[in-house]
Amino acid sequence: MSRGTVFILSISADIGAELGAMYADSGWDVVGTYRTLGPAGALQDRPGVHLLPCDVASRESVAAMVTAYRALGRPWDVFISAVGLLDPIGPWTSLDFDAWETSVVVNSTAQLRVLHALFPYRRTGHETHAAFFAGGGTNNPFRNYSAYCVSKISLIKMCELLHDEVSDLNAFIIGPGFLPTKIHQQTFDNPEGAGPNVDKTRAFYARPDGAATYRDIYDCINWCVAQGRAVVGGRNLAAVHDPWRQGGAALAAALRGHPDAFRLRRAAAPVVPEGAE
Repeated sequence: MSRGTVFILSISADIGAELGAMYADSGWDVVGTYRTLGPAGALQDRPGVHLLPCDVASRESVAAMVTAYRALGRPWDVFISAVGLLDPIGPWTSLDFDAWETSVVVNSTAQLRVLHALFPYRRTGHETHAAFFAGGGTNNPFRNYSAYCVSKISLIKMCELLHDEVSDLNAFIIGPGFLPTKIHQQTFDNPEGAGPNVDKTRAFYARPDGAATYRDIYDCINWCVAQGRAVVGGRNLAAVHDPWRQGGAALAAALRGHPDAFRLRRAAAPVVPEGAE
């Protein structure tokens, strides 16, 4: 018996394909989208897995995918967006602005377009869940990756807005940590634009024991789903660094007691004593 339906936007991405396989192994029905099958090709003949073509950058393609999804008659319980694009890489003033703008759309509003279009086809009568991925630049500038950075900040804030506006949706965003996925090839392909990030990325590849795992991401999403919107709704969690493992009771209690934790907030300026220089 199915445990429910998980919808994975870009199941053809490395993370998306791994999550799709783990959810299928756990008894979920899986619906995933792809532009090119890539690693998702291994899933296409599995029972309970449905793959739908979709280019998130194309409104027409998204509309066609939603029509095909509706015809499946499988309301979703969990929505996961695994879409990610680092290009264009380089100082903002040197980039082609059209390419920069396209990256912002793909990394943020295009994903939200899909969630918006699929929202009427979620399973009603209980809480549903929407998970996104954050990345570099959440707390500090992510030099030479401005499109990717501002897009992720947009998604972080949008999760908070969805939490505020939609009472039966648990919207959250996860920082997955470093995973040796094909997205990093964009950094290697543009060493001049990437600058010091090339060496940082090589260092991560040289220390696989220090990297995150796909199981970390899968387990963290499931922890967030189990906690629900009362604990993680509208928040940005780090799969690698936050103490959600082994049940995460202390983390859940802390989040319940601190509504501003793990959100975008303007910190107060330090008070300067009057007359001080």
